[in-house]
Amino acid sequence: MKKITIVIALFFSVLAAQAQTKTVPNTSADQNSDDQESLAKDYLSQIMGVALSATSNMKLFHFVYDWIGTPYRFGGSSRKGIDCSAFTKELYSQVFNMDIERNSRDIFSMVNPVSKDDLKEGDLVFFKIHSRRISHVGIYLGNNRFAHASSRGVAISSLDDPYYKRYFYRGGRMLESFKEELEKEDNSKN
Repeated sequence: MKKITIVIALFFSVLAAQAQTKTVPNTSADQNSDDQESLAKDYLSQIMGVALSATSNMKLFHFVYDWIGTPYRFGGSSRKGIDCSAFTKELYSQVFNMDIERNSRDIFSMVNPVSKDDLKEGDLVFFKIHSRRISHVGIYLGNNRFAHASSRGVAISSLDDPYYKRYFYRGGRMLESFKEELEKEDNSKN
């Protein structure tokens, strides 16, 4: 009787394993790609605390995700350590194909000021932390959240956080004339 019970249990476990590993034919590669993109959007928007509807630039979110946790180092510009302006410069180079200045005050000279309420994904946020001059920069992600290289390393923070709310100076959007100039330079190089 014991042998029959073991054989029956083994038989059903083999059937269950086959049912779990049975593959469903792929309806189309495009649908699979769309599903993966949707899952990536869901995942990144949950991790970063940004509404899915606000997540339109996946390249931006992938870049930020890859750099999260990189240690802060004043003057640094690598994965071993990076500061806020170098992080912003690297992001704009990799995500938007734009070569921007290296210093937060110089970066501010390249933007049109934007109110906090009008910020869009990819805009810049500037802070005057313990200074009368701009001393910190980050990249707006949506839902009042921004990515930056802080003293804790590359992180995502909220503009509603009392600390950042206190020192927030302005938002900024790259000047159209500057974008056009960069595009002309790129075209002349090609």
